[in-house]
Amino acid sequence: MKAIRRFTVRTVLPESIRPLSRLANNLRWSWNKSTEQLFADLNPQAWDSVNHDPVKLLGSLTREEIQQIAEDPELVERVQALDAELETYLNQPLWYQQEQPADAPKSIAYFSAEYGITSVLPQYSGGLGILAGDHLKTASDMGVPIVGVGLLYQHGYFKQSLSRDAWQLEDYPVLDPDGLPLSLLREEDGTPARVELPLPDGRRLLAQIWRADVGRVPLLLLDSNIADNDDHARNITDRLYGGGGDHRLQQELLLGMGGVRALRIFSRLTGAPAPEVFHCNEGHAGFLGIERISELMAPGTKGVPMSWDEALTAVRSATVFTTHTPVPAGIDRFEKDQIHRFFSAGLAPEVPTDRVLALGDENYDGGDPSKFNMAVMGLRLAQRANGVAKLHGKVSRDMFAGLWPGFEHDEVPISSVTNGVHVPSWIDPRMEALAVDRSQPDLESRWRAVNKVDDAELWKVRRELRSDLVQDVRARLRSSWKKRGAADAELGWTESVLDPDVLTIGFARRVPTYKRLTLMLRDPARLKRLLLDPHRPVQLVVAGKSHPADEMGKQMIRDLVKFTDDPEVRHRIVFLPNYDIAMARTLFPGCDVWLNNPLRPLEACGTSGMKAAINGGLNLSVLDGWWDEMYDGQNGWAIPTADNQASTEERDNIEAAALYELIEDHVAPRFYGEKASYDDDTVPHQWLAMVKHTLSNLGPKVSAKRMLEDYVTELYRPAALSGRAAAASEHAAARESSQLITRVRDGWPAVHVDHVEAESVAEIPQIGDDLTVTAYVQLGDLSPEDVTVEIGYGRVSESDHIHERRFGVLDQARATGDGKWAFTGSITIDRSGPFGYTVRVLPQHDFLTNKAELGLVVTA
Repeated sequence: MKAIRRFTVRTVLPESIRPLSRLANNLRWSWNKSTEQLFADLNPQAWDSVNHDPVKLLGSLTREEIQQIAEDPELVERVQALDAELETYLNQPLWYQQEQPADAPKSIAYFSAEYGITSVLPQYSGGLGILAGDHLKTASDMGVPIVGVGLLYQHGYFKQSLSRDAWQLEDYPVLDPDGLPLSLLREEDGTPARVELPLPDGRRLLAQIWRADVGRVPLLLLDSNIADNDDHARNITDRLYGGGGDHRLQQELLLGMGGVRALRIFSRLTGAPAPEVFHCNEGHAGFLGIERISELMAPGTKGVPMSWDEALTAVRSATVFTTHTPVPAGIDRFEKDQIHRFFSAGLAPEVPTDRVLALGDENYDGGDPSKFNMAVMGLRLAQRANGVAKLHGKVSRDMFAGLWPGFEHDEVPISSVTNGVHVPSWIDPRMEALAVDRSQPDLESRWRAVNKVDDAELWKVRRELRSDLVQDVRARLRSSWKKRGAADAELGWTESVLDPDVLTIGFARRVPTYKRLTLMLRDPARLKRLLLDPHRPVQLVVAGKSHPADEMGKQMIRDLVKFTDDPEVRHRIVFLPNYDIAMARTLFPGCDVWLNNPLRPLEACGTSGMKAAINGGLNLSVLDGWWDEMYDGQNGWAIPTADNQASTEERDNIEAAALYELIEDHVAPRFYGEKASYDDDTVPHQWLAMVKHTLSNLGPKVSAKRMLEDYVTELYRPAALSGRAAAASEHAAARESSQLITRVRDGWPAVHVDHVEAESVAEIPQIGDDLTVTAYVQLGDLSPEDVTVEIGYGRVSESDHIHERRFGVLDQARATGDGKWAFTGSITIDRSGPFGYTVRVLPQHDFLTNKAELGLVVTA
């Protein structure tokens, strides 16, 4: 019998334990071990049955059980103490309030399509969402005033299982928002607060706003599953990354434009300050910029409505865009006709649709003029942009260089902030107690505490963590096989899968083809020898989901599972379906080595290895993402990469062979050390030296606290200052800058360098000689104050390309008539060998954050 309606009955708690409701509904419990343990102690059996969900736990308790808790003095005291601790946490001055200057932004809006905060709120698919969740949790711990914005998906991401024949199966359980740690944002009259977007054909898209409290950080999630929508509109927020075409476009319009409207409602109803900085985490939320431009152009705007160019200048000044995509194929792109159809329906009436289309236009070499590119729009709407690792920043500069023609790739204005992980969420409490001294004032000192730990004690904890993983794997594997149709009588072998004394390698992530899940299977016979080595065996724990539409990824999973099903090796290698945060919390601490073998340089960052590192795991990885900048030869191993000229087949063969050799000749011998057999109790001191080095050196570097400090100092605060300057005096500076930019753009075609003269150069130049250069430049209607004339110089190649470039300014200007100007300056020759120089002209204005911002340059 199927219910025609469902609702959740809330538990009424006695006064003495009423704070349990607040403790359950603030997601800080998911990284505050004392609060999590409190819920576990209320009813351990029920806690396990509800998969460690405090809201469901409270809902599952009977009146009698609730009364027993309320009459237990020890539990009541713990509840009251933890509630007082939460109150202090929510209100006390933290890093941001104590150490940031008074002009730091009062509020920062953070937009992301997914958030991985806890498995209780399954609104994530992989690394992007986990990173976003860690961003919010760390902001809470540091007092950074962020407000998160996302969508509430009715089914979240799918639950993964396997068929008897090893194919990935997807299940989409319905999520009841009333049973989640969420509260509905309501108007003063009690009705649900809503945003509304007009759609083509006279339709409309309504969404209500759910609030999750991530410690101090409010997270607003828009939900279109309401009765006043038509059936299609109700399903816009059905699944994370579900559907395509118009469905996906409407998700992103709701996230971006609806998200800004939700923020305005939130500020109106709660008195929260309006965000000064808008951070777009990947291109999915790019339409937030269009909504903000529309606000400034609307007739009801305070003061004089702005023109498109003026509003664009103001919006860009306070926008940060983060790209996580290392390949063009990973970017959301729509047909321009789709964009035109939706904006013609009145989404932003004051905004010219052709200007919107121009923002996402791929009008560069190799671009498709029929497509609208969300990442390109994100970059054009943001004055500040970044990748998520140093190497990824370089990859991004190369990938998007077409947006800044005439500039060298290293001048493309995309910086990098290397991702980090929220340590309290991912470190096992036993490792934290052993390796981290929280009493120290700075990250480096805290993590150096591990160097004083006795090797035997560290090895004991590492074995405990490995043993916990083994027990968890056995339970999960048995459950997986039962779902595949196996009978209990067939599954006795699962009770002896893995061994707590064997070198354990983990590999868990999304399964697109570039992450090469099956690289380890290139030589099955050699892999078997590694797994079954009688003296130095290896065991592998593998997990990961493939996107439901990715048939190649699902085939890779099937190939791996078929190998793990082999009775000869199934006690040494397992595939665990339904990889999620709950599984990861045991997997990362329990693995000795974390494996990552993507095609370089296609991994943007890859933070899973960071989570292993803070638990004493060593990384075995291709030099890609974060590992490329943090590998130092003592914190793990680098898998050599084949030359880029090799075919895909050759590259996989070469790199797989290198992987086997590293495990066989370096990793396993170091792990087992002087052991007579793999279950010998001898402590491997050389291995533990690497573990201690990893913890003390990588701990501070991979912490999301370091990441948030970088975002605040390098991006958020500068963006806030730019935004305030642009908005001052009814946006006077933005209007003035817009006019100047328009004048420069209009006049730029007339700018060119007529010729360049050099003087004071000896016949045989020497290091230390001065070189005086005069460039004769035609400026047309522009003035010398509008431009900077630079001399670029350095070592030159046989093709006359300048390497190791430096720049000087030709800052002495004199008119020569007819719009021509002579610019003169000197440099000192500072190197021997082939030396060359050139001259270029760039726009100049205080409002510009870098030389390449306008994409305008004229070179001699």
